[in-house]
Amino acid sequence: MEQSTYAALSRQTGLLNEMRVVANNIANSATDGFRQEGLIFSEFVQSGPDQSSVSMAGARVRNTSFVQGAMTQTASALDMAIDGEGFFMVETPQGPRLTRAGAMSVNAEGDLVTSAGFPVMGAGREPIFIPEGASAVRVASDGSLSVDGNPLGQIGVFTADPNDMHREDGVMFRVEGEIEDQPDTQILQFFVEGSNVNAVSELARMIEIQRAYEMGQNLLKAEDDRIRAALNSLTK
Repeated sequence: MEQSTYAALSRQTGLLNEMRVVANNIANSATDGFRQEGLIFSEFVQSGPDQSSVSMAGARVRNTSFVQGAMTQTASALDMAIDGEGFFMVETPQGPRLTRAGAMSVNAEGDLVTSAGFPVMGAGREPIFIPEGASAVRVASDGSLSVDGNPLGQIGVFTADPNDMHREDGVMFRVEGEIEDQPDTQILQFFVEGSNVNAVSELARMIEIQRAYEMGQNLLKAEDDRIRAALNSLTK
């Protein structure tokens, strides 16, 4: 196979991967707490003894945008949003995870949980229990939580090195490094943070990717036609 074909195929593969990422962003543009994702393209050169080098394209590194999404006011006292940096911590069967999705409720055991049913951790990294029949839940800007005027605890806000954070699904991240407390961040009660995806720009990017892919396909077809013509001329 010609070197130009290898280079074109590597680029086509990267464009396909990017199209999947962009399509996922658009599909989650209305998902609370979703973080937009992108791909980083890179070039690597393959060479060997007595061989000419081949420049190849790669698009395997995913990059997550942690820009804050729009805040939407709700009627639920258990809906919360982080205004600034930081994440809520939830406990899953696979260990602690970080998320910005703040639509919460109380499960049958009285624990404060996310919409996926995972317990939300307090500032001391312990589950938060809300007594049955509690009528007035209040959350201060520092995360202090009280029920019927009685303090219960504090909603935890945490942070980690973005390079150590790995997306597990649309709204949760696994951290391979240290999870630290995030100071000086406000929590807004009766709000949820929406997705930070700009659907218009993602649609425009999808069109650009499609056009680039079509150009690559035309290049591959032209190269295939050239090789076939050369082979036909040799066999005559």
